[in-house]
Amino acid sequence: MAEVPLAILVVDDEENHADVIVASLEKLGASCQTAHSQKEALKIIQEQFFDVIITDLMLERPDGGIEILKAVKHPESSTGANETEVIVITANNSVEIAVEAMRLGAFNYLQKPLDLKQLRTITERAAESSKLRWINRDLQQRLDEKFGFSGVLGNSPQMLAVVERLRRIAPTDATVLIQGETGTGKELFAQSLHQNSLRKAKPFVALNCGALSENILESELFGHVKGAFTDASADRLGKFEYANGGTMFLDEVGDMPMPTQIKLLRVLENGEVTRVGSNNTVKVNVRILSATNRNLEEAVASGAFRQDLYHRLKVVTVRIPPLRERSGDIPVLLDHFVRQFAKRYDKTIRGIAPPARKLLLGFDWLGNVRQLRNAAESMVVVDYDGMIDVDDLPEEIGGEVSLPSGVSRRNIGVESANYTAEVSSLAELVGRPMAEVERLFILETLKATDGNREEAARMLDIGERTLYRRLKE
Repeated sequence: MAEVPLAILVVDDEENHADVIVASLEKLGASCQTAHSQKEALKIIQEQFFDVIITDLMLERPDGGIEILKAVKHPESSTGANETEVIVITANNSVEIAVEAMRLGAFNYLQKPLDLKQLRTITERAAESSKLRWINRDLQQRLDEKFGFSGVLGNSPQMLAVVERLRRIAPTDATVLIQGETGTGKELFAQSLHQNSLRKAKPFVALNCGALSENILESELFGHVKGAFTDASADRLGKFEYANGGTMFLDEVGDMPMPTQIKLLRVLENGEVTRVGSNNTVKVNVRILSATNRNLEEAVASGAFRQDLYHRLKVVTVRIPPLRERSGDIPVLLDHFVRQFAKRYDKTIRGIAPPARKLLLGFDWLGNVRQLRNAAESMVVVDYDGMIDVDDLPEEIGGEVSLPSGVSRRNIGVESANYTAEVSSLAELVGRPMAEVERLFILETLKATDGNREEAARMLDIGERTLYRRLKE
């Protein structure tokens, strides 16, 4: 199926100038349309969708293009047109208006005379940003309207199949075993099941069974009475009683100790809990959702997990595919997390540079969605120019120092030693090219810090990114 070409509207009251822009953008395979007045442009925008709108600010009056920008980014009705990106073109004497345009949501602005190559590059970035906005908007709308699972992001066939399965089982009281690797977001799916069930007005209680000792886990699950053990100074309500009428999510249930497994089985069979240190039972009505990254069938075969409990927990199973099996979801998730953290840290992130995006999309993500989320937060935190690039990526993804050819953290000393052998005193540096002297000192400093870029930059009294650029050169 052929890819749909970019839809671009060029607004310029100078027809010749508009034609030049169109001819340049058609090299990208874009489908371009022109408007030569503010009135004409506003009419076209109301009737058609565009990925990118490029408008001159000087339309009929010095700020005429601002009205077009407002119509797109701040529409009176929520039509979704604000997903379109707007690039503004300004003359040298209208920079203040251009700054105002950026405040109103313009993607970028260019000054005349135009650099057509730069125009094409920025237009491609704007189109990519617009596409991701529309993908995420469409996905959210489909999940909200069709499935009701607004917190579950992903539009790959694998994820849509999972969401459909969740939609079917959510209204029931069946126990559900959620299987998936660490970091796939099993608790998020459990929360989605609860929020789309008849129990959503009651508590959702999550407990990690693998993080607690046997005694503490039993106290957390079933509660205890005063004097049940040394530190039991008062009666305590357990998670089951607290979640009565709602949903209990048992994470890492495969790590639950055998004695606790027996007590949990009794709760599932009888709907009763007994507090630690008490002989009285308490009736509870709790739906059990559980999750594990272990193979419970193998655990049952080895005697580490009760077979009868296994069958009670797995009335329905849901397998969450790892991120490497649904790589098509990475762009949507990445865009979602970047926007989420940009808002949290009050930063403006215009986008992700193509080299960085290529590395992110090609990464294995063994830590799944959790690793992707953490990476997005890291990139937003360290970014300083509003465009996430390779130097903003975590080291394991490809953001590590690009050392000179043949030089690594292990052999930095080898190459720097060759330089040192040629220079027995500082006096011998006199007359050498500054670049060579600088390179020697950088390599020696990296050798002294065992390749630690941050420490080397501190010792050299330069920024870490300056050091990165020097090494890249």
